[in-house]
Amino acid sequence: MNRVPLAERMRPQKLEEVIGQDAIIGDGKILTEIVRRGEPVNLIFWGPPGTGKTTLARILAHEYQADFVELSAVTAGKKDIEAVVERAKTNWNLQIRTVLFVDEIHRFNKAQQDAFLPHVESGLIILIGATTENPSFEVISPLLSRSRVIVISPLGKTAILAVLKRAAKAEKATKKITPQALDYLAELSGGDARSALGGLELALSLSPKVDLDVVKMAVGRKVPGYDKKGDHHYDNISAFIKSMRGGDVDAALYYLARMTEAGEDPKFIARRMIIFASEDIGLAGNGALGLATDAFMAVERVGMPEGGIILSHVVCALTKAKKDRRTYDSWRRAEDLARRTMGLPVPLWLRNAPTKMMKDLGFGKGQKWEAGFHMDKNYLPDDIKNQKIFE
Repeated sequence: MNRVPLAERMRPQKLEEVIGQDAIIGDGKILTEIVRRGEPVNLIFWGPPGTGKTTLARILAHEYQADFVELSAVTAGKKDIEAVVERAKTNWNLQIRTVLFVDEIHRFNKAQQDAFLPHVESGLIILIGATTENPSFEVISPLLSRSRVIVISPLGKTAILAVLKRAAKAEKATKKITPQALDYLAELSGGDARSALGGLELALSLSPKVDLDVVKMAVGRKVPGYDKKGDHHYDNISAFIKSMRGGDVDAALYYLARMTEAGEDPKFIARRMIIFASEDIGLAGNGALGLATDAFMAVERVGMPEGGIILSHVVCALTKAKKDRRTYDSWRRAEDLARRTMGLPVPLWLRNAPTKMMKDLGFGKGQKWEAGFHMDKNYLPDDIKNQKIFE
């Protein structure tokens, strides 16, 4: 029995064996050109799990004929970093390059990242970091400025199928697994090749003949890869809002379902819908705000999963509603104008006059307490009396 996991056994050894990264591998593409020129570059691989970040780092180290050192930012401490530096110094004296691969580099704190900086600057260490989080927010600026960020794309279903078929062939199991079973594995992988290969390996261990039922038994229901504080959270809510703004009901419902399936807080979604009702619909449908607010209260009382029905109802209504951003734009102009003119005095006639002296000075002069009362005077301070905010 082979104790090495199938995903590890199927790890590509050369760039040309990597599947699904055509944007960065191939003639004229960044990684291929780096290897061709033979000049190592500090890199940050940014992409979702199971897309080959570690594999690419190992391939590059091999191409550089370098000593490959791997650290996980989750478990590594100060002593591990010091040990890597000492090893790199020894390699330097032997004229051997050192590639340090830091998995989940975003989990290193600022001090830990700072510790690498002088050795990256001197060329002692060739750094390759991997992260699932946006490096702009998680990697310190000096380190980021000395590295090239490479976006690793999620693997599409076609790429995952190619990975699975390659593995099935290598395991001499092509005839043991049905096309429908492979398709289902690829569908549930969520672009994660490691997850797909793990599912295939488990299915093959359960039955000599793997069909759809065996795969379903092996992998069950996919748990979405969704971090409520990470990029997936922000990307999905952004797509959701923009789909409603663009009037695409199908897309709005789809992103709503993705969020609820991943366990997103329905009240967070409902709060965003309340904001949307005023920001994007505004005067075109004054009832939208009340509808969105009612949705929040209803979801709060009903809970999930039935709350999804309520969210769906209101999402459809908001998406199909006419849009008018005048109130939002006016509010932004009002905020900007107020920040720049906070010192301007309020016109005397608009002020309160609780004392006789203030009345004698003209405070509140001409005011009347009656419905629809209007004075033919400037309501804005004199210096900005002709300023238009609402258009």
